[in-house]
Amino acid sequence: METLSKLFGSEAKVKIMRLFLFNPETVFNTTDIADRVKVDIGHVRKEVSGLEKIDLIRQRASGRTGKKGFMLNSQFDYLVPLQNFLINTEPLNTKEITKRICKLGAIKLILVAGVFIQEPESRVDMLIVGDHIKKAPLENTIKILESEIGKELKYAYFTTEDFNYRNSMCDKLTRDILDYPHRKVLNKLGIV
Repeated sequence: METLSKLFGSEAKVKIMRLFLFNPETVFNTTDIADRVKVDIGHVRKEVSGLEKIDLIRQRASGRTGKKGFMLNSQFDYLVPLQNFLINTEPLNTKEITKRICKLGAIKLILVAGVFIQEPESRVDMLIVGDHIKKAPLENTIKILESEIGKELKYAYFTTEDFNYRNSMCDKLTRDILDYPHRKVLNKLGIV
């Protein structure tokens, strides 16, 4: 993220662009954007104004509520290269993911898939196995990761005992994660 923020001028701009690129059909008002990317509203207004000036986003009214907001301009001249660059690059460094998740408890396994390895059909983007993890800090960490990536993450969390039981029983969710493309970020369980 640090390199991208230097390249594009600010971390907030990168987060906002990713939000629109991952959600091309969604209309966001500035409050929604600020909430999703975890940036103050003043900074969001400044960045949105700049993105609107270059025609990456356009003002639209939401079809459901009629509320005005902004939506990705699907006709933007450099849309495909920008998508390839911002979506298909690794959203977060795996060391950074490990560092953040391991603060939450006794983590034994972290697998990434989906958005992290450019596999949109994956059942989950992240699987976390560990013990003594409180729900609120886990959800908060996931929200922060989502704000940086620009996309809502699909994740699963299991205690070590629950995961081992599910794995031994060939549980469909665990098999769908382990049998399809993924990357092990942390593997203290020796999962092959």
